[in-house]
Amino acid sequence: MHPFQFTAESDLLQLRPIQPGDWAEMFAVGSDPLIWKLHPEPGRFKEPAFRRYFEGALASGKALTILDRATGEIVGSSRYDGFDPERSEVEIGWTFLARRCWGGVWNRQLKRLMLDHAFQVVDTVIFRVGEANLRSRAAMEKIGGVLRPGLIDYEVAGLVVPYVAYEIRKPGVILGEACL
Repeated sequence: MHPFQFTAESDLLQLRPIQPGDWAEMFAVGSDPLIWKLHPEPGRFKEPAFRRYFEGALASGKALTILDRATGEIVGSSRYDGFDPERSEVEIGWTFLARRCWGGVWNRQLKRLMLDHAFQVVDTVIFRVGEANLRSRAAMEKIGGVLRPGLIDYEVAGLVVPYVAYEIRKPGVILGEACL
C-alpha cells in the first residue's frame, strides 16, 4: 500500500483507499451539478468527466473514499498528490463531498484525518484551489490554510485555469524549516 493510503475514522466519517467497486455509488453522489458549480471543471457531474476523475483517482494510488460512518454510504472522495520528499510536502486535493455534508464539520474532520496522516511523512501540506472557487477558498481559511503568493496555471479538461495554493505546516515546524 502507498504511504498515503490508509484507513481512519472520526465521529462522522470513515476513510479507506478507493476501490473500482466504488464507481456506481460515488458517481451517484458526484453527479450533483451543484457540487461542481464553482469548480474549474463545472461539468464534472456528467458521466464522461466524472469517469476521468474516478479513473485518475484509482490510477493515482493515493485516493480515498469518504464514507458516512453512521450509514456506510459513500459521501465523497479526496486524494494526495505531488509528494516531494526533498521539500517535505504533499498536496491534498480532488475533494468533493455530498451537499448534505457541506457546512464545515465534515470537511474539517476529513482534512484533520488527512493532515494527521500526512504529517507522519511530510512537514507541509499544499492545497490547490481554483482562483474563483470562493467556497473552497473560504473552507481552506477555516481550517488554517495560509495563502501562498502568486497564481498557478493548471490544466483542467483541456483549459488552463488559474489556481491559488494554500499551505498548512506540521505543528512545530516554523517558516524556513521546510522549503517554500
